[in-house]
Amino acid sequence: MNIRRGREADLPQVLALIQELAEYEKAPQEVTNTLADMQRDGFGPEPIFKFFVAEDAAGVIIGIALYYTAYSTWKGRMLFLEDLVVTEAQRGTGLGRQLFDAVVAEARQTGANRMKWQVLKWNEPAIGFYKKLGANLDPEWDNGNLSHEQLHAYACHPAAEAAVQQGE
Repeated sequence: MNIRRGREADLPQVLALIQELAEYEKAPQEVTNTLADMQRDGFGPEPIFKFFVAEDAAGVIIGIALYYTAYSTWKGRMLFLEDLVVTEAQRGTGLGRQLFDAVVAEARQTGANRMKWQVLKWNEPAIGFYKKLGANLDPEWDNGNLSHEQLHAYACHPAAEAAVQQGE
């Protein structure tokens, strides 16, 4: 098995792994991301994510670790591990650890002061994996989000809208 930085040509297999993860998390209908979105967002003029892949001897991608740079007002630069996915047949082989290690090494190399990620409360295998690595799983924070529909239905203050328009 080989761990390497992801390339644009990997995206079809990466999207398939994302869909496999959504199936595992019982939410396959939630994946609305497309190959075109990923090409634009990962390899366009302003890339916003990067990833590592694990591939087998035949070049088939069997795991991914997708991350992006974020910013903490308290700690500064941080890396956010959006998804760590290993195909079901390869779980328990140490592949997830190698992918996680690649992101940790990237965080160190880029000067990040923190690395964060989320794990579903019912995903006991993932929770066990992260605890085994010595990670902190913080029970004090709830995750907030707005869905696509909520985001577009939200009524912004006119001054906020004007501030965004001035930035163009």
